[in-house]
Amino acid sequence: MLVKMRTPVRPSPSSVWPTFALFLALLSCRWATASAQSNTSFISVVSILMNCGANENNDDADGRSWVGDQDSKYAPSKAIFPSYTASSQDPSLPSAIPYMTARVFTSSATYSFPVSSGRYWLRLHFYPSNYGKFQRSDAIFTVTADSYTLLHNFSTSQTADALTQAYLIREFSVNVTDNSLNVTFSPDRKAGYAFVNGIEVVSMPNLFTGTPPLVGADSLYTIGSSTVLQTMFRLNVGGQAIQPLQDSNLSRTWYDDTPYIYGAAFGITNDNGSSNLQYTSSDPVYVAPPDVYTTFRSMTPNSSVNAIFNLTWVFNVDSNFTYLVRLHFCEWIYNLPNQRVFNIYVNNLMAEEGFDVIGTGADLGNPIYRDYAFYVPSQKGDSSLYVALHPDTTANPPPQFYDAILNGLELFKLNDSVGNLAGPNPVATLPLDTQGPDSDTNPLPSGSHNSSNKVPVIGGVTGGVAVLGLILALFCFARRRRGSSSGGDKPSGWLPLPLYGGNSHTMGSKVSTASGKSGTGSYVSSAPSSFCRHFTFAEIQEATKNFDESRILGVGGFGKVYEGEVDGGTKVAVKRGNPLAEQGIHEFQTEIEMLSKLRHRHLVSLIGYCEENCEMILVYDYMAKGPLRGHIYGNSNLTPLSWKQRLEICIGAARGLHYLHTGAAQTIIHRDVKTTNILIDENLVAKVSDFGLSKTGPTLDHTHVSTVVKGSFGYLDPEYYRRQQLTEKSDVYSFGVVLFEVLCARPAINPSLPREQVSIAEWALHYQRKGMLEQIIDPHLKGKINPESLKKYGEAAEKCLAEQGIDRPAMGDVLWNLEFALQLQETAMENKLVDDSTTDLIQMSPDYNHANNSTTYAVVDNSTLTSAGGHSLASVDLDDVTPSAVFSQLVNPQGR
Repeated sequence: MLVKMRTPVRPSPSSVWPTFALFLALLSCRWATASAQSNTSFISVVSILMNCGANENNDDADGRSWVGDQDSKYAPSKAIFPSYTASSQDPSLPSAIPYMTARVFTSSATYSFPVSSGRYWLRLHFYPSNYGKFQRSDAIFTVTADSYTLLHNFSTSQTADALTQAYLIREFSVNVTDNSLNVTFSPDRKAGYAFVNGIEVVSMPNLFTGTPPLVGADSLYTIGSSTVLQTMFRLNVGGQAIQPLQDSNLSRTWYDDTPYIYGAAFGITNDNGSSNLQYTSSDPVYVAPPDVYTTFRSMTPNSSVNAIFNLTWVFNVDSNFTYLVRLHFCEWIYNLPNQRVFNIYVNNLMAEEGFDVIGTGADLGNPIYRDYAFYVPSQKGDSSLYVALHPDTTANPPPQFYDAILNGLELFKLNDSVGNLAGPNPVATLPLDTQGPDSDTNPLPSGSHNSSNKVPVIGGVTGGVAVLGLILALFCFARRRRGSSSGGDKPSGWLPLPLYGGNSHTMGSKVSTASGKSGTGSYVSSAPSSFCRHFTFAEIQEATKNFDESRILGVGGFGKVYEGEVDGGTKVAVKRGNPLAEQGIHEFQTEIEMLSKLRHRHLVSLIGYCEENCEMILVYDYMAKGPLRGHIYGNSNLTPLSWKQRLEICIGAARGLHYLHTGAAQTIIHRDVKTTNILIDENLVAKVSDFGLSKTGPTLDHTHVSTVVKGSFGYLDPEYYRRQQLTEKSDVYSFGVVLFEVLCARPAINPSLPREQVSIAEWALHYQRKGMLEQIIDPHLKGKINPESLKKYGEAAEKCLAEQGIDRPAMGDVLWNLEFALQLQETAMENKLVDDSTTDLIQMSPDYNHANNSTTYAVVDNSTLTSAGGHSLASVDLDDVTPSAVFSQLVNPQGR
């Protein structure tokens, strides 16, 4: 097969510059120099940040300096290829630099960067917009780097719309063997164009060498100088997002791993701190920053549970490519070999058996990494790549503890045999009647939708076009009714409201608001996260029997909630807005915007909405058992919940809130956490609901969001009330009120009681601090709560209600303490001790540190569970163990 090779653009011999002149020229493009480079650190000798289409130098929001390409010797001719300014600035752009200007190409054009041989990060920045006479949808082009095809038939608008990203970043590792790196942009349509907003060329150490095993092929894969890699995913497992300025001068972004965890098996997370981290010459500091190695995700503290599930991450990828899977490890708990030994799988194939971090020769706090190559063959539908860890239960001798650990994960696509890295554009699944005349999207048949569950793409940021289009549609007074909406025989359409949808799998737009917290992880539910259904008013009327009053489930600040049935019997909850109610169109928009891009087992799923006839109607999953409040007081017809059930419900709600704070692309503050907004399904699974008052969290350079105080009296964070400064710790305070409400079975505020008892927060705290909490608990729970479980629960609630937000724990720490309280309760109820011949259990005792809002874990004796108070509890018989409802889905995890 003949392959046409693109000839690199080289300077003529007469134009070869002397060394000093070359240095001065490069200095104008912000080239950084370094006098030395050790084996444990790296300083980029070359760091070019080119703001395409700009005529002057400017700094971005992170303080990085970008050089305009208007008069650059390395850019295409400005006379032939003019610059343009974007027609509008999307609010989710992290900075106007480099995204608001672009260089537009109507024919092939090349940037030629004179660099020495070696590896470089090449990052391309794209902001799909209208540029002068050039329409957004007409930008379809190919990008090559020397002889390698990086992108082909690349539609920035289609990709951004499918992924609901306002901007796109594509990152490649390219090895330069000549004296220049040539990046060429070529339109793929006769009437189309190519463009670019920003180009980064950053020198890098040679991170990619060697011969990793080719999983499933019993052979090795050679990564050499001719290999080009595209970054697909880069995750800080168990920790918060890491921004470019925090990463060893390599400007990499590491994302939270939570959205990629498969099913319910999310394990636990911890942050060990970096004081004892010791890099080695074989694994230097530039391989991954300290924050990657000091945070980790491991399995549960229960070995018997760990033995029957995997800790798994799943990624959508392009088929017919080989991928490099890089796993980062650093052991902090076990210091002897054969204590934590596990198997590593890629797509259910053994990548490494009996992996033991300490067994490799590493000490506590020594980072190491492992590389594996894996080829994804062609297949119908979306291709997935799974990375799974499972305790090595067949080892001889068996490991002391059944557990697994991971600190970081990177996934790179490798070029094929013809130098190609380009994959297909993602397909946005829009109904036919929403296609515009210039749409590049391939629609699904009318009324159908893609039922495959999509895995979130790194850096997903709400796309300005899709969301703004939705908001405009909501203003019914300025919108004509669709002629097709009254057609009774036409299935409902599906609007493009995904946060993470589509099937493109490369690095996405940079997250402008990092989650910023670490703690026990969350997981994404199996509900489709890519769609939000539009119901006609006629469908809503049919579902609710024309809003039959007998179907009312409740009345809230937004309006009445009805029980309904859609699609031949599927039960739903229909919330109909009341024009005179205290909540209006803003809350309606917020609810749709928030829930359409969030899917989690412990968040109520938004199925769809209706805005016809000036109605504001939201359709949710049906929650058979209603609000939590009715199950703890106020409804004598319901059987009182047991202590174990209450703990599991609180744990579920905490998981939902923890996901809002750390698992979404931006921190989300619920702002109205209370027992009526925690709903329970038929299996007693708790789900957080009502996002009408929710706010996105502060940006990286802010500690809070200044906003008008909203919420429910009795649950309001006093610091937020006084200072009107909202943080995620405001939700933590409200959740602390919920915890005491669940324990004591009384309202947050009861004006009929004596003054000292009116507020449950003040009243319960008084008893908690005196060590007399058992005196005010729900009478149904008297004598049924293990004292250690009650103690741990009370401590968790007390910490949540700290007067100042800085003294409150993160939701991840609250979640861990609740899970520990549940384990104490379950262990106390067991009747058998662990047989000496049974595999040992490993338990960890958490200790909350007020100084840094973190939890540390001490490994305790493997035959007993020692609580913070020093009490010893019998362990569980592994032969008879039945995982609790909290871990019920770990036995048979369902895919998304």
